[in-house]
Amino acid sequence: MNKQKILVIEDNQEVRENLEEILELSGYEVHLAEDGTVGVDAAQRVKPDLILCDVMMPKLDGFGVLNILGKRPETAAIPFVFLTAKTERVDFRRGMNLGADDYITKPFFKDELLAVIETRLKKSEHLRKQFDRTEQGITAFINAAKGYEELKKLSDNRKIKHYKKRDLVYEEGDYPRYLYFVKSGKVKVFKTNESGKEYIIDIYTEGDFIGYVDLIKDSTYDDSAAALEDAEVSLIPKEDFTALLHANRDVSSQLIKMLANNIAEKEEQLLQLAYNSVRKRVADAVLLLAEKEGKDEINVLRDDLARIVGTAKESVIRMLTEFKQDGYIDITDGMITIRDKKKLMNMPA
Repeated sequence: MNKQKILVIEDNQEVRENLEEILELSGYEVHLAEDGTVGVDAAQRVKPDLILCDVMMPKLDGFGVLNILGKRPETAAIPFVFLTAKTERVDFRRGMNLGADDYITKPFFKDELLAVIETRLKKSEHLRKQFDRTEQGITAFINAAKGYEELKKLSDNRKIKHYKKRDLVYEEGDYPRYLYFVKSGKVKVFKTNESGKEYIIDIYTEGDFIGYVDLIKDSTYDDSAAALEDAEVSLIPKEDFTALLHANRDVSSQLIKMLANNIAEKEEQLLQLAYNSVRKRVADAVLLLAEKEGKDEINVLRDDLARIVGTAKESVIRMLTEFKQDGYIDITDGMITIRDKKKLMNMPA
């Protein structure tokens, strides 16, 4: 079993060696840095499970180290514990505002040191595990987050709202009050131009989050969302979302991973739908919807398919008819069944 790695950033050699001895005897793999600049480099190289860092150091103090590492994706989620001889409230507050997980005041007791390390490692490990993008997974994630003192007040009961087909979830220009999580069904996100023409930006299905960009920006929605079919949506209050995002680095790191799931794929799909030929865009849209359904059959209104593709309904119908004649799909009572996925995937742009 691999040992957990701890990086000690401490300019006092005696304290540094003392910490090394205690931690190694307790079964940890220890890495040492004699000042803040060396510590920043070591953190990026070693990828420790936890960092112990002195506050007052030459060249770069502990606050500077935390500020730098907190802005880098590869080190932002590492638990960070300050070692300090200072007890003034302003120093504690400054560290917590920067994202420190805990403080150990020098001189310290061995048991106190090990207890803080063990607690922080356990909490970090618990939050770093993968949570299913289901209602149960979201509940498990929020319950795990409640293990942190600053997040104990998270709501226990999230509202689950039922939307009928075409019901608005939110409207362009509204101010965000919730993070939306699709429990079942499908929700379309769309924009409407000055002439009232609707263009579907994306379709979200079970396990997807909606509306988080505008929550993070703290601005009104620049698009609208509506049920594409009957759907159940879990509403996570804005206050809970803000607490999860900002109160603790472990929690926010996990939340961001959950929010950003497949975002690169969605960007690629949008680019393809925007710049390819109508024929290719219709093929890609059919494949995209089938992927979201998890099967080779889709039942979608031709108007909605046209809005996804960004073309006229008549053009979509013509392309679907051609696909059927070519043997790529079947159409029965409006249901589209994919017969030759490879040909659709390799449709010339």
